[in-house]
Amino acid sequence: MTPSNLRKTLFSEPSGRRHAAVMFAGALAFVGLYLTAWFLDESVPRFALFLLVGSALSGIAEALPKDRRRIAGGLRVLAILVLVCLLALIIFAPEFIIG
Repeated sequence: MTPSNLRKTLFSEPSGRRHAAVMFAGALAFVGLYLTAWFLDESVPRFALFLLVGSALSGIAEALPKDRRRIAGGLRVLAILVLVCLLALIIFAPEFIIG
């Protein structure tokens, strides 16, 4: 993918409420996973927090009005950075993620 195609993809118009609903449903699933483990006094999965934040940022980006392309693109980039940080932690510091 060339830089211009990447820019067009990341900074395109928000996809709308349907995509935002899917992202928010994923974020709610990760909240449920996190809270269930916390209430059961098991080891709390820290990776769920990263996935929660990434999904929520993507959902916010897709829920914005059509004329907010730059803000949506910035939120998408931020969501990608959060998920890349999760991958880096899994590779370089797995004890932080595992607990």
